[in-house]
Amino acid sequence: MDLKYELYIDAKPEDVWKIFTTPEGTKAIFFGSILKTTFEIGAPYEYIGPGNDGEETVHVYGNVLAYEVNKLMSYTEHPGSSYRENHAELETRITLTLETVGNCTKLTLINDQWPENHPSYESTKVSWPMILSNVKTYAESGKTLDFGW
Repeated sequence: MDLKYELYIDAKPEDVWKIFTTPEGTKAIFFGSILKTTFEIGAPYEYIGPGNDGEETVHVYGNVLAYEVNKLMSYTEHPGSSYRENHAELETRITLTLETVGNCTKLTLINDQWPENHPSYESTKVSWPMILSNVKTYAESGKTLDFGW
């Protein structure tokens, strides 16, 4: 049930990292959401942006498990309360690693530790390739993909 994605991006790891950690980057790739956290291990985080509850909808939240600038970020993830009543029970783990390969960056994302019958598994399986394609496009061109939404 683990979801694993690997892709190569024509950009430096620090440039790809900024996409995942700065308000400008997260707004571009996560549908207008920003990441609120201190990035300290154990610290909470939230992706907040336009959605079911208005401009300040919490889309996902959790706690930072590991963080090494430009290389590794791992965190627990729960759907926001407006998505699932039992959101606190629905925890998965996401691990993002970046490594230099030649003159590009290899991005590996693993979304694992899925509880049985997680109601967001199928939609997550579809959304990660879209998000990661957006990361690659944004890093290489400064533009985002138009998914027609």
